[in-house]
Amino acid sequence: MSLVRPFKGLRPKKEHIENFSCPPYDVLESDEVEKIVSKNPKSFLRVTRAEVDFKRDVDPHSDEVYKKAGENLKKFEDEGILINDEKPSYYIYRETWKDKSQLGLFATVSVDEYDQGKIKKHELTRQDKEDDRTRHITLLGAQSGPVFLTFKSNDDIKKLLKNSIDESAKIADFVDENEVRQELWLINDENKVSKIKSAFESIDNLYIADGHHRAAAASRTRKIKKEENSNHTGNEEYNYFLAAIFPDDELRVLDYNRVVKDLNGLSKEEFFSKVKEKFEISDAPESPYSPKSLHEFGMYLDKNWYILKAKPEIVDESDPVKVLDVYILQEHLLAATLGIGDPRKDSRIHFLGGIRGVGALSKWVDTKDWKIAFSMYATPLKQLIDVADAGKIMPPKSTWFEPKLRSGLVIHKI
Repeated sequence: MSLVRPFKGLRPKKEHIENFSCPPYDVLESDEVEKIVSKNPKSFLRVTRAEVDFKRDVDPHSDEVYKKAGENLKKFEDEGILINDEKPSYYIYRETWKDKSQLGLFATVSVDEYDQGKIKKHELTRQDKEDDRTRHITLLGAQSGPVFLTFKSNDDIKKLLKNSIDESAKIADFVDENEVRQELWLINDENKVSKIKSAFESIDNLYIADGHHRAAAASRTRKIKKEENSNHTGNEEYNYFLAAIFPDDELRVLDYNRVVKDLNGLSKEEFFSKVKEKFEISDAPESPYSPKSLHEFGMYLDKNWYILKAKPEIVDESDPVKVLDVYILQEHLLAATLGIGDPRKDSRIHFLGGIRGVGALSKWVDTKDWKIAFSMYATPLKQLIDVADAGKIMPPKSTWFEPKLRSGLVIHKI
């Protein structure tokens, strides 16, 4: 049973929603944020990236920046850009990108279920990022960005969501700067709300696709709020966190590729000799090269593309982590041959999301004085779920979901 709960969303009025909403806080560089806000001063980035209101040398994690985020949110409310729904509601959400759609909903989910492991994770979190999100939520008094959740596809739920759409209740329909069509419907009819809530009770588990730090921060925030509230009942809004939830068969996972600074002191011949112990190497038939199946990798070195195929003896099909391509490449080549022991901390490795295209790998190597790049086959979502079900952790930078979830379409006040 999963508690997927309606809530009284804080949201921009229909006439403001396109310009107010924005990309997620963590996918933009500072100059990109400045450019968007200079063009559109009413952007939600003034809440999620409030350092934009200060000089470049400000610490984005300083108290004054978090305080400014809260002030900006209140100002948007006072100016009537944001309104608070009076009835607990769901917000059906559809993103369409490159002729493929994913239909889900904004709702709130239980911190208890996250703490109990019913909302399953597959990544480790970093203390500094948890601290940042926790401070942002507590000082804002709201969750500004959703946790991206998925569930094992259920035809009844998919049909129910589709049939719950009422075009007269549409509160957003626009194409964003990344050519993603964003559509949002307000669902506050009590009968529809009850049916959606009951339908999700048949789901055993939800899975975090992206947003592990936001989920962890929601848990920490609840602990803080509970300790501060002598009359805590368990029903307060801080016991729940904002989520965007989609069926697994509608999500699109792209490759997450690697670039390495050097050959760890090896000559090209020595490097090839070591790699051949674990992988079969052949010339790629095309340039740039994208792998065509699991356990196959593209490799760019000295302006040539190659195909690497993992030898069967290094593929452990019995272990949901060791069978992952990201694990195979990390353990049997990046660590064993190139000396990249901890990819989270090693400055000799860089990661490029598949949205940039495989050609970005060769460009990076050729123009930035790096030595070698690896293109990956996209991790199947089933493998992510298998890892989460086993209670294990995926290697860093295993999945890149596209399209990203839009921020500022709906906010959860706690």
